[in-house]
Amino acid sequence: MANGGPVEHGYPHLETVRAAVTALYKRLSYDTVRTFATSVAPADVAFCDTDDLYLGAQRVARELVRHYRLPDARLIVSFREMSHAANVELAAGPEYFVELNDRFRTHRRDIGAALAHEVAHVYLHRLDLAFPGTRDNEILTDTTTTYLGAGWLLLDAYREDAASSQKLGYLTPEEFGYVLAKRALVFGEDPSVWFTSPQAYTAYTKGLALARRDGQQPPLTAAGWAGRRRYARDRRHAQDRQTVVTAPDTPYTFTPDAQGPLRVSFPCPTCHQRIRVPVRGRVRARCALCRTVLECDT
Repeated sequence: MANGGPVEHGYPHLETVRAAVTALYKRLSYDTVRTFATSVAPADVAFCDTDDLYLGAQRVARELVRHYRLPDARLIVSFREMSHAANVELAAGPEYFVELNDRFRTHRRDIGAALAHEVAHVYLHRLDLAFPGTRDNEILTDTTTTYLGAGWLLLDAYREDAASSQKLGYLTPEEFGYVLAKRALVFGEDPSVWFTSPQAYTAYTKGLALARRDGQQPPLTAAGWAGRRRYARDRRHAQDRQTVVTAPDTPYTFTPDAQGPLRVSFPCPTCHQRIRVPVRGRVRARCALCRTVLECDT
């Protein structure tokens, strides 16, 4: 939790974030991901200053447990002084003890954001899905929280001005915006209407621009002129050499195929699973993982 200190910006964890989206689809399946088409509603996790601290925290926790479809899980919420925003004890269940930073006693509007991350830890624990290392595992948790419809709370908790700052989670604001935009493009959602933080809205628009660029990379037909020209040059070199060609700073890789034409592999713009198709002009590819249909000009 950045509290008054500098907030990191940009996309330093982008590759791990994309790997987390792929892992989520692989572990849950397309059908299960689609059951999270509706995000957590602001009214369900609203917390005003007149609410009882403990009863209100338990109510928000129950709503998030319901959102993640963990009916037999019970969260016991308490508060104490700590450096992190929150902590959850990942035992066998069904009871899980969550500790929130004492700061939330007076910043109650952000209790839902902190609990969204901790309930996602419980969800991933039950799925037995984890990344090696604390840093990557926390990025997986933030990505899961956001992609499954509760992470807009974490982005909305980001506030920064000349005198103070606050950010929850391990992702940068722009990375939260990116994952939130990836979700929005899949489910046709507009989470920007829920933001109370103007900084969160700015981060979301930046993430949305990057998410859209994922679908504008060659060999996709939506690629721009410059990308198409570079792709044609790299394809020509690959056809001349008949060896594996990985152009620097490009998402696609050309590989020869002894049984047929040259092939190109590239990441699916939705789930980032790599797709391999023959180089033969216009083709339509369907991602086996997230079922996205892609129009390609190979």
